[in-house]
This record gives sequence, structure tokens and C-alpha cells, in this order.
Amino acid sequence: MTTAFIPNRFRGQTAIVTGAGSGIGRATAIRFASEGARVIASDISQDRLDQLIADFPDLGIVTLVGDVALEETSQALLAAAGGAVDVLANVAGIMDSFLPLAEVDDATWERVFAVNLTSIMRLTRAVLPGMIEAGHGAIVNVSSEASLRASASGVAYSASKHAVNGLTKSVAVVYGPKGIRANAVAPGAVKTNIEAPFKSAWAQERLGPLLSIIPSFAESEELAASITWLASADASNVNGVILPVDGGWAAI
Repeated sequence: MTTAFIPNRFRGQTAIVTGAGSGIGRATAIRFASEGARVIASDISQDRLDQLIADFPDLGIVTLVGDVALEETSQALLAAAGGAVDVLANVAGIMDSFLPLAEVDDATWERVFAVNLTSIMRLTRAVLPGMIEAGHGAIVNVSSEASLRASASGVAYSASKHAVNGLTKSVAVVYGPKGIRANAVAPGAVKTNIEAPFKSAWAQERLGPLLSIIPSFAESEELAASITWLASADASNVNGVILPVDGGWAAI
């Protein structure tokens, strides 16, 4: 079940959405644009961005291909937005093959943190001066159910998403008086093309039974509805919140 778009809710606003080529990011970019925002959509895949434009040619979405973990991509997104950003949706993320600490390699650890955490730091750092000058701004990060428990992923993904929660709350506390709100959604299982294979036999044996309690798989559009709500004026008094959007998994 998805909620209906709210016409003109973001009219006159500019929103940056990362990971916009597929899944939650794509659904979020479409929803922001459908509700009146000028959307700058980023993804590492040019083909996926091309498909987004082909599917929704009338929404005026501006696309930019690049590795969101790199500082140059953050600066390119800021330039594409014209320097004034009202909303930042940090959606891009990758999994870690459920590797536990004794088995995780440096390359996996560093790449997961680069995409899941450092990209959020860099892009948020890039947009904050303009938001501070404007006196307003909304930042929504995509965290995870893995930020609330240790059974939903491997060690790198879980640690990175716990860190996303801390970063989100820090921004909310420090910049709330400047008119800036920072919140995060914590999805459970979502129907996306993110790769999440078990590459550890021990992790599968240990975590597999625990993952059997997942209530349901959400549609990407359901997460997009929560992200856009947090970014909207309807959530004007919501700041520093980590919102589980997981079908009730966090309550079990």
C-alpha cells in the first residue's frame, strides 16, 4: 500500500536525492518531483539514471552520475543544485555480505563505511552552509533496522548504520537552532535490488533463524512516503528522530 502524492508540497524547493537510480532512492526522487520539488538525482549508474528520465520525462529531474562517497561528487551535486538546497535525502547505501568481524576484509569495511557514512557526512557538510544562511533545511538519512539491532546484517553494515544514527542526532542538536532538521528512517526488509548475499556460513547459521521474524517486505514507495513526510513542513517539530519503517520489526 502506498500513499497518494501531495501536489505542490515541495513547490519552489530544491532537493538532492542520492541512490536515485533504483529502489528507495528512485521512489523518493519521483515523489519529491511529483510533489513540486526541483530534484537533483544522483547514482553511480548512468544507465539507471537514464532509465529514470526515460520513465518520467515530464518531472524535470536533473541527474548526475558519480560515486557519492567522493568529495568531488558532493561538490558537483551542490553545483547542480545552484548552491541552494532545501532538502537533502541521503539514500545511497550498500550491504556487506553479512560478514562477521572475524571474516570481514578491509576492502569491504572501508567501502561500506565510505558509501553508508562518509558520503552522508560529505554531502551534509556541503549543503549545511547554504541551509544555515537560508535559515532552514531538512535532511533525511536512510539508516536501517541494522542500526537498532545486531542480527540484521554483518558487522560493517551494522556499525555504519549505527554511526548514521549518531551523525543524524548530532546534526539535529547542533544545527536545530539554525532552522535545520535532521532525521532518519530505519527500514526493515525492502523490495529493492540491493545485494545482500550470505558469504559467511557461520553468519547464515547464526543470523538466519533470527531473521525469520521479519514481519514483511516493504515497497520502496512506502519508504519514500516516510522520507518525504520527514522532509516536509508536516514534520516541522520532528528533529533528531530515527524512525523505524519496518512493519513492526523494531517492536518485536
